[in-house]
Amino acid sequence: MTAPVEQLRSAPFTLNIFLKRFGLLLVYALLGLGLSLLSDRFLTGSNQINILRQATISGIVAIGMTLVILTAGIDLSVGSILALSAVITADLLKQGLPVFLAVLIALGIGALMGMVNGLMIARGKIPPFIATLGMLTVGRGLTLMYTQGKPFTGLPDTFRFLGTGSIGAIPMPIVIAAALFILVTVILTRTRFGEYIYLIGDNPVAARLAGINTNRMIVFVYMISGICSALAGLILIARLDSAQPVIGVGYEFSAIAAVVVGGTSFSGGEGTLFGTLLGTLLIETLSNGLNLLNVSQLWEQVIKGVVIALALLFYKAINRSSK
Repeated sequence: MTAPVEQLRSAPFTLNIFLKRFGLLLVYALLGLGLSLLSDRFLTGSNQINILRQATISGIVAIGMTLVILTAGIDLSVGSILALSAVITADLLKQGLPVFLAVLIALGIGALMGMVNGLMIARGKIPPFIATLGMLTVGRGLTLMYTQGKPFTGLPDTFRFLGTGSIGAIPMPIVIAAALFILVTVILTRTRFGEYIYLIGDNPVAARLAGINTNRMIVFVYMISGICSALAGLILIARLDSAQPVIGVGYEFSAIAAVVVGGTSFSGGEGTLFGTLLGTLLIETLSNGLNLLNVSQLWEQVIKGVVIALALLFYKAINRSSK
């Protein structure tokens, strides 16, 4: 089996192929051009770094979400996984646990919650929407119980380096997000694991007949999503120096929006991590530009919704005309 990206490369170069490959990049460039004309602060180096820094949290969550949606699934629990792993880690750090162990525990919590999601879906045959909606509620409830509604603040400086430190001129969150993006891109495009993800999303019956353990693959994919969510939570609380009980609310929708705008199909088997990266950057750039232009946050939500709806219509039109 060849991944959708490779199929595109071997296809005759048509307008539809051009739009699939470069349409989102063109929109991103036009958005940047328009904002640079409307605000002289948009193209400054500090603002561009700020956009990238803001994009890291939702971008890391979106990386895991991309793998899930490629298998024709959905993960509504990412915000709750982020929250629970973050508040437990913050509490452990305040109790004096070494940073390395606290980080491992956080990632382990994310993996465990993701594994439960995967088992409910793969073994329990519960639809992904219902299974992860249940985990969203359970995770949020456990977070509120654990914190008793109170935030954890005053985290160690060694831990805060994850959110506020830098390597040279590049903030640490950007370094971590870039490294994760490269790693998962290699896994998706250069390994059997990535091939199997595309095949399961495209045709799960064929995947089973080919000898792929689809149940195990689905569990692994949701575990990766959980780990990505936990990692995003660590960076977020390290940057804020605080783990609030309501942390992570709405991140599931931000991640899904980035993946959808990036061109990954909800029916599975089609999409790229590069598209998700562009989708994340486009949404964060749009938010940044609207803030620079002093647009009300209420209108910001409306505009984001319109952009997502237009993206869905755009990809549907392309797919329909290419058949």
